[in-house]
Amino acid sequence: MQLGLAARDGRIVSTDENKTAPLAVRGLTVTYGEKPALFALDATFEAGVMSAIIGPNGAGKSTLLKAVLGMVSPVSGDIRAYGHPVRDVLDRIAYVPQRASVDWDFPARVIDVVLMGMARELGLLRPIRRAHRDRAMDCLTRVGMEHFADRQIGQLSGGQQQRVFLARALAQEADLYLLDEPFAGVDAATEKTIVAVLKSLRDTGRTVVVVHHDLATVSDYFERALLINTTRIAEGPVADVLTPDTLQATYGGRLAQAQLAQILG
Repeated sequence: MQLGLAARDGRIVSTDENKTAPLAVRGLTVTYGEKPALFALDATFEAGVMSAIIGPNGAGKSTLLKAVLGMVSPVSGDIRAYGHPVRDVLDRIAYVPQRASVDWDFPARVIDVVLMGMARELGLLRPIRRAHRDRAMDCLTRVGMEHFADRQIGQLSGGQQQRVFLARALAQEADLYLLDEPFAGVDAATEKTIVAVLKSLRDTGRTVVVVHHDLATVSDYFERALLINTTRIAEGPVADVLTPDTLQATYGGRLAQAQLAQILG
């Protein structure tokens, strides 16, 4: 049998490798009405790596994550997680949405929000045991929010709320973490905490995929990047894909030379 081949980062790899990747997207097209949000997008996210999804507003970054999770329906394309349809392995995937998309008036305590990350494990009728609460508290400790466990979620600052949602994702004990702009609108201390937690996940073999908007920090936080503007512009190691040509192609020539100099060092 002949082995299928595909190009990636200037090298030839087996398409079988793509089938076992934590996340592989092929030919993904998503439309809102008649307008394409994503068109024929290909992307592969490798295991044990922190990857950034980068692009201008309206480029389809959040839509990509929502399509992966089944929150929007593609017109065409194939999405696989660990070689399976995503719906079959949702227990291996944790998601942190944009903070602006969450109803923070919902009357829930911080500890209850984190316990929601164990919903698949707990089911509807199983009691919440001491071990579950201990695990939730451990997750809060990892993000520096253990002293806020009994606080109403709506009473927290934006950065604190983001930390709690990261703790909820940690409680899932997933293999693949998808985060939609986790650093948007948070303070510097929260950003530092989130980065440290994500890197610790990577260091234990988890895969982290982040929609990211700050080009100046991409090379500090991530090993790989996917540049998109409705379709894929470039994908690969950050040092290889963050170039003047790819950035200008991604942002449509809207980046000034001073910005490029800052991003590229």
